[in-house]
Amino acid sequence: MSTIEMLINGDHQGATGGKTFTRNNPLDGGAATVAPAATAEDARRAVDAASAAFSEWSQTGPTQRREYLLRAADELQAREQAFIAAMASETGASAIWGGFNVHLAAGMLREAASLTTQVGGEVIPSDVPGNLAMGLRVPAGVVVGMAPWNAPVILGVRAVATPLACGNTVVLKASEMCPATHGLIIEALQASGMPAGVVNFITNAPQDAAAVVQALVAHPATRRVNFTGSTRVGRIIAKLCAEHLKPSVLELGGKAPLVVLDDADLDTAVNVAAFGAYMNSGQICMATERIVVDERVADAFVQKLADKARALPVGDPRKGPVVLGSVVDMSTVERCNAMIDDALAKGATLVCGGKSENTLMPATLLDKVTPAMRIYSEEAFGPVRVVVRVDGEEAAVACANDNAYGLSAAVIGADVARAMRVASRIQSGICHVNGPTVHDEAQMPFGGVKDSGWGRFGGKAGIDAFTDLRWVTVQIGPRHYPF
Repeated sequence: MSTIEMLINGDHQGATGGKTFTRNNPLDGGAATVAPAATAEDARRAVDAASAAFSEWSQTGPTQRREYLLRAADELQAREQAFIAAMASETGASAIWGGFNVHLAAGMLREAASLTTQVGGEVIPSDVPGNLAMGLRVPAGVVVGMAPWNAPVILGVRAVATPLACGNTVVLKASEMCPATHGLIIEALQASGMPAGVVNFITNAPQDAAAVVQALVAHPATRRVNFTGSTRVGRIIAKLCAEHLKPSVLELGGKAPLVVLDDADLDTAVNVAAFGAYMNSGQICMATERIVVDERVADAFVQKLADKARALPVGDPRKGPVVLGSVVDMSTVERCNAMIDDALAKGATLVCGGKSENTLMPATLLDKVTPAMRIYSEEAFGPVRVVVRVDGEEAAVACANDNAYGLSAAVIGADVARAMRVASRIQSGICHVNGPTVHDEAQMPFGGVKDSGWGRFGGKAGIDAFTDLRWVTVQIGPRHYPF
């Protein structure tokens, strides 16, 4: 068990009144982490600290900000084993997933470092003679980031890295499911030598989340909010931000389709599907939730994918290498079990895996799923995946779009021009041809459409999200005035 503290204005501290909460391991129920249970007053103090540090940090040169971020990337990677252990303890994640999180998150910090000199602008032609007009990207102020548990290092770093590169100060609110994992990110950032108040960190008990988030968003100094999590909570955050006129970036739920066309190389399709469907036990916003397969190749594809899925090792990630560790809690098991029961009762075929009695869930595949079944449209967020059989290209596109979500998608086909044509018609913020739905790179514009949210993280899109565009003019010649 680990005991952690918050970070406000460079000081490690507990919550007001000394209250704490405990995060338990999903497998054995033992205490994984004890963390401060922040109050609304703690949240306001964190924003106050970030606001006080903004003036100096926003004027820090780009090279100096880059050096801090590069050191933070090194510090993050140096803690790889600590991250892997914390993720296994708090969320049941495998070492494969933990190591990948650290690798990509370090890349995000380095990409953010490269962006410090890209926060620019443009000269805009003016109709006023002798008038130099510019559109400048300037730091927004305090950025509040709220990160989830499922890809905790990647998404925790993403919540703060580009905002810091742009000259903003930040408050990171940890997920109640993985406070120690998110705390390690803050430890790495602080080890880089960033001034006090530039990065602040709070943790809260689940029952206090609403009050803490309300205080963070409502604070007058908060100028941006970013949230990654469920669409249900995202709607609440969006309403709160609208009430207080705070711009937001929201990356929410997904039900990513993988379209397998009739000319697809089936070995490639199976490898793509297995990775996208079962990495981190399917608990990824981009995870392949629906496999839309042309009827002409469906039998062969399903058999090959089932063979691969059955061979994926499941086990306690604290005891050795596995592909599927524990899911995050029993509510995931109960939700997935109910979806399996519903699908089977309505005519689906269980190809491999099945219901589970504990959080070690096997890779499960359901075939012949139809729109009448809950799992066709509802996000499973567990290692239960479905095959929907379709007849031809038009039906595949219709099925891929038959969903409220629109985060990631993928198309597999030998005729790349045809696959691109299909991909262009899928309603999603991200789409990959002959690659998996689970794919992220620090420099790419990441985000969704429809119920998957709005705004973009990553690369230059992140600069636009976390800066204000300011019009500035300089009159460099005589100007005529009418009176």
